Parts: sequence; C-alpha cells; structure tokens
Amino acid sequence: MAERVNNFPPLPQFMRIKPCFYQDIDEEIPVPHQLLVNRVFLLWKMYCGTLFLNMIACVAWWAGGGGAINFGYSLLWLLLFSPCSYACWFRPLYKGFRADSSFNFMAFFFTFFLQCVLALFQTIGIPGWGTCGWMATVVFFSTNVGSAVVMLITTLCFTLVTVLMAIVILKVHKFYRGGGGSMQRAQEEWTTGMWKSAPVREAGFNAAAHAAQGPSLPQYPTTVPNYPTDNQW
Repeated sequence: MAERVNNFPPLPQFMRIKPCFYQDIDEEIPVPHQLLVNRVFLLWKMYCGTLFLNMIACVAWWAGGGGAINFGYSLLWLLLFSPCSYACWFRPLYKGFRADSSFNFMAFFFTFFLQCVLALFQTIGIPGWGTCGWMATVVFFSTNVGSAVVMLITTLCFTLVTVLMAIVILKVHKFYRGGGGSMQRAQEEWTTGMWKSAPVREAGFNAAAHAAQGPSLPQYPTTVPNYPTDNQW
C-alpha cells in the first residue's frame, strides 16, 4: 500500500530538511468546500507576501531616516508569522474540513481570531513595532515622501488582508454552525481522543466496501460534512 509523502512546504530535494505536511485540497477536502479552503490558502500566501513587502518597506523607511529597529522587527515578523500562521490556523481549518472535526474548527477560530487582532495592529502601524501601517506611514510623509509612498503600498496590503480575514472568519463560522458544530462536540472529541485521527472518527464507515473490494488505505471519511452550500464565496 502506498504511503503518502509530505509535500508542503515544497523544498528542493537536495536539502536535508524535508516537508512537514501532506496537503492536497483536491483529494482530501470535500468538493463543496474546496473553493473556500483554496481561498483561505491564498489568503495565507497573501499575508506572507505582505510581510515580505513590509520588510522591503521598512528598508525604505530606514533609508528615509527611520530607525533600524523597524527593519529588525519586520524581518522577525516575516520569519516568525509566516510558518506559525500556516501551522496555527490554516492547518486546523484544513483538518476541520477534511475530517469534519469540531476540535480543529475551534482551534482555528481561536488562533485565527488572534491573527485578525494582530493584522489589525499591523494595519494601524504603531511606529517602532516594525510594521508600515497607517500611523507610521502618514506621519512619515512629512519626513520623506518617497519612502512614505513605498510604506503606503504595504499599508494598503495590510488593510486588504485584514478585511479579508474578517470575512473569512465570518464565512467559516457560518459553515460550521450550519453544519451542527458546537463547543460540546469539540469537547467530546477532545475527551475521547477522536480529534487525533480521522479514521478513528469514522471507524467502520466503509467496512463492507473493504470486504468487497479488497485492502485499501482509507485516510478520511467519504461522507461530505453537512455544511450549507448556498451563498458560495
């Protein structure tokens, strides 16, 4: 039986560090929810790209007379928040839709809410925190217009990402509540240990098919979670 090999993040084969996760939205996510998961994944990439632009803008900020501390913090945020945001809120969302797991949905809501708050602070842009938000950009226009214009591009990106994050958390909450999810279900999964493995949640879901078709390697339930599919986003 073939074993799934981790494929994310995609790394060159000559590196000794190997991918940490297996991700295939078309294969693992139920069809009605693939569009939403793909768009949340795109949002994660947009956020990482914004952090990279923020680092470039902080170089311009520094060159225009700003403090070097902003560049140092911007580099730290890029290296810290890019992988952490994937592991802490995209993966729980991915696993929540993959296995209809209330525990993973609750983990997503908790961490993604913190992410939204963080993105809001980055959009505000308190000077000295390493983010080119509105406060830092508007104030710097009186010091160096060229640098401030570069900072403004990052500020607009942070604003867009923050708005999209707010839309996503509302959209996913609507799906989750519409499918009968609740805190009680998440607590039951935690108590019984079902959150650890999708096959445990759906043990025996196709035992008859296995007997008729021979051995296979089912990873996730074939049933589609009963989330509302109207009002596609």
